[in-house]
Amino acid sequence: MYKPLVAIVGRPNVGKSAFFNVIAGQRIAIVKDTPGVTRDRIYADTVWNGRAFTLIDTGGIDTDSEDVLLSQMRKQAEIAIETADLICFFIDTRTGLTHQDEEIANILRRSRKPVLLVANKLDHAGLKDILYEAYALGLGEAVGISSTNMLGLGDLLDEIVARLPESEAPDGDEEHLINLAIVGRPNVGKSSLANRLLGEDRVMVSDIPGTTRDAIDTRFEAPDGTVYNVIDTAGIRRKRAIEDESVERYSVLRSIAAIHRCDVALLLLDAQDGVTEQDMRIAGMIRDEGKALVITINKWDLIEKETGTLEAFRKEVLSKLVFVSYAPVLFISALSGKRVQLVWDEISRVYAQATRHVPTGVLNDVLGDAQIAVQPPMEGGRRLKVYYATQQGTLPPSFLLFVNDAKLMHFAYERYLENKLRQAFDFTGTPIRFILREKEKGEMS
Repeated sequence: MYKPLVAIVGRPNVGKSAFFNVIAGQRIAIVKDTPGVTRDRIYADTVWNGRAFTLIDTGGIDTDSEDVLLSQMRKQAEIAIETADLICFFIDTRTGLTHQDEEIANILRRSRKPVLLVANKLDHAGLKDILYEAYALGLGEAVGISSTNMLGLGDLLDEIVARLPESEAPDGDEEHLINLAIVGRPNVGKSSLANRLLGEDRVMVSDIPGTTRDAIDTRFEAPDGTVYNVIDTAGIRRKRAIEDESVERYSVLRSIAAIHRCDVALLLLDAQDGVTEQDMRIAGMIRDEGKALVITINKWDLIEKETGTLEAFRKEVLSKLVFVSYAPVLFISALSGKRVQLVWDEISRVYAQATRHVPTGVLNDVLGDAQIAVQPPMEGGRRLKVYYATQQGTLPPSFLLFVNDAKLMHFAYERYLENKLRQAFDFTGTPIRFILREKEKGEMS
């Protein structure tokens, strides 16, 4: 399900990142130390009063500086504004309003996006006057907070949730669309592949990295009659030098949004480059979001081949992307069209697996046999027991396990159970989620 995007903007040093880090620190659990798992995110998924949304941190908007780096940060902040469903505009109560605040307010009014004005660093007596001065910005009443001292954050989150767009309930009469996001680094051939899949030049193609500046949606009916919404995205840049870091950080925003709302992600790699660090980061993002995945190696026609080249390359790819080893790997040439017809087949296959529902009886038979074959782990004289399981949802397939003690579930045993489910039910191309619930007295007795 697509989560609304909330962008945090403002001039430098008004406390945007401090607020973001407080929320991210409370809401994001660091998962495993696995290559590809994004740990330095500029976005944070959070839930407040039952509403899920995504916060996006941005660099400070310096409207005066001609510095190249700061101008890049300004441009990427503007991208965040365009992408967001709601904008939190931070001002600094200690310094008061500046002409930069006024210029940013003008930008926000022109965007016609909902804006929530936030007066930060309100942690000293006498600073509340700024709340009245803020009316001059023409953006309504400001919410006063102190990110550092964690004051007023609950009120701010209440205001954010109140302004989020209403979730759209699925309408049974509407045509069912499968959302397909084409993601990857710049210049790996995403737009060329999108055009090849769509059968027409719907997306601008260029050798200049970053030509696709927007996420472009196109409705398409595949050869098998399935209707897709194909999302071509701006490329996610690699880090090359410190000067490029802000571009790297903020050029991912539209791709993040596309991954959030897609059902299947098509991760495009360049055969000439192999798997790069940034490819691993994108794959980790897709996995963390629970999206079905097809890994597609483009420009395969440019690689010199001999017997076994393809399988050796596939093995190398999956060794570097071991955390998404469940994903199929295709080798294509978007330019010539070679093997592109296989892409739709793989997308259809992984979507079917991501929406697969396993009957409860069959599920418990498989998990029961798995526990007999390999006993669950023991700690402190107590052994893990999985009493019962049921599937809780799809996209991705999620399973509720009733256990005696959730702390006894080791990562290795959880991976073992996942592998047993994959052996029994396939689940190619989709992650699997386990939710552990401790059995209460009298439950399932």
